[in-house]
Amino acid sequence: MRIAFSKMQGAGNDFVVLDATRAPFALRPEQIRRLADRHYGVGCDQVLVVEPAGSDGIDFRYRVFNADGGEVEQCGNGARCFVKFVHARGLSAKRELRVETLGGVIAPRLEADGEVSVDMGRPVPATPLAETLEVRGRRVELALVSMGNPHAVQRVENVAEAPVAEEGPAIERHARFPQGVNAGFMQVLDRKRIRLRVFERGTGETLACGTGACAAAVAGILTGALDSPVAVEARGGTLTVSWAGGDNPVWMKGPAETVFDGTIEL
Repeated sequence: MRIAFSKMQGAGNDFVVLDATRAPFALRPEQIRRLADRHYGVGCDQVLVVEPAGSDGIDFRYRVFNADGGEVEQCGNGARCFVKFVHARGLSAKRELRVETLGGVIAPRLEADGEVSVDMGRPVPATPLAETLEVRGRRVELALVSMGNPHAVQRVENVAEAPVAEEGPAIERHARFPQGVNAGFMQVLDRKRIRLRVFERGTGETLACGTGACAAAVAGILTGALDSPVAVEARGGTLTVSWAGGDNPVWMKGPAETVFDGTIEL
């Protein structure tokens, strides 16, 4: 099977994007893993699929598959790439789209400066927000927030020295989270700026995580450590997250670029 793809990235979070608007998406999990493999395939954190809308008032359906082949609810950096992709392929000329995902409907918008803003929907903080868990022999306080997909955010003194490689997979697979969770490590620089690393469920640490940036900003605002808007400095670039609190949606803004187009035999 030969398929066409676009390799894209948003703040270093990289994707293989597939157009399934004309023919049904039919890749098996092992084919997705091969596509995402950085040695034997194209290489990416997630595979993104553009499908026709399934209901009125929706422009497209957007599906996200992690590098392990499993489908997940949402990907914020991918949503920005999604907008650039459909414009580049001539699938839509609309600057703002309504897109259906497993995590709900989002509204990404192409801005005049070339970056993309995304209405990521309403965050769902856990009640209570904070929970302390035993992780690799120590007690870790986590803020639990869903942005359509689940996040557990901990505050650290120095994110560069945070035990992401060790604690990330332990939190991801903790018994508290039977479906897995994304593990965020947040360093607060001031009331408007954080540094963030995220160990993503089913992928591992990525250079940036859009929903993770949103979850961390929301957690910081709710705990009184941050004020909106928040500049989120990931290892691959900076995202801006805005949230007015309550039932208001979270807005995320950042870059999205096409790296190259190609075809691959699977």
